[in-house]
Amino acid sequence: MKITDKTVAIVTGGASGLGAAVAQELASQGAKVTIFDMNADLGAAMAEQIGGGFQSVDVSDPASVGKGLEAVKTQHGGLNILINCAGIGPAAKTVSRGEPHDPAIFEKVIRVNLMGSFNCASQAAALMASGEASSPDGERGVIVNTASVAAYDGQIGQVAYSASKGGIVGMTLPMARDLASHGIRVCTVAPGIFLTPLLAGLPDDVQKSLGLQVPFPSRLGDPAEFAAMVRHIVENTMLNGEVIRLDGAIRMAPR
Repeated sequence: MKITDKTVAIVTGGASGLGAAVAQELASQGAKVTIFDMNADLGAAMAEQIGGGFQSVDVSDPASVGKGLEAVKTQHGGLNILINCAGIGPAAKTVSRGEPHDPAIFEKVIRVNLMGSFNCASQAAALMASGEASSPDGERGVIVNTASVAAYDGQIGQVAYSASKGGIVGMTLPMARDLASHGIRVCTVAPGIFLTPLLAGLPDDVQKSLGLQVPFPSRLGDPAEFAAMVRHIVENTMLNGEVIRLDGAIRMAPR
């Protein structure tokens, strides 16, 4: 899909981190970007910075997602791109100090990360499918989800997070197959260790230690590199139904 000033995009979790980098990248190419996020202050500030829009959306709530999409439809008439970056990652072991994992925490992670990605993707796809094809191939839309290397080699304390990201990996191909007849592509990026706000708050020596775990390049990933991958997926029509690890060849140790 060619990104132009007529391209309409939504980035969930676009107020900060990987989502913010994607929002900036798409906007730099002329796209009309709307950020879906729970952080109204950061979300509105980022939207102003990129000349886009902001909607306060709880991705785990289908009604909230629907309201946000309706606002985008009203303002722009349709939708071409959805990038799912919203997510949470609290750490808890299956059993800790004799106590089982809090099921409420597990459920919340699944609801935000997995159900949130599904809610946005399914509703966005319906809006995309109602639009006109934008290329000779009949392409109407692109959906890019964000998983994690934790989907494959989750660490101690990541049982909920890994399960949620594994679910995103698992739904990528069937969703792409479901939406093929509508001209909508679906891919997922599984990033390794990136310099998000969470890691940026760690001491420099800790950041360096984490970066040295990456075979090459031996550093933390730059969110701009994640955004570049997302842009390539959007622009390369043959990428469909695929999960791409973006991790410098890291394979996470148990802890």
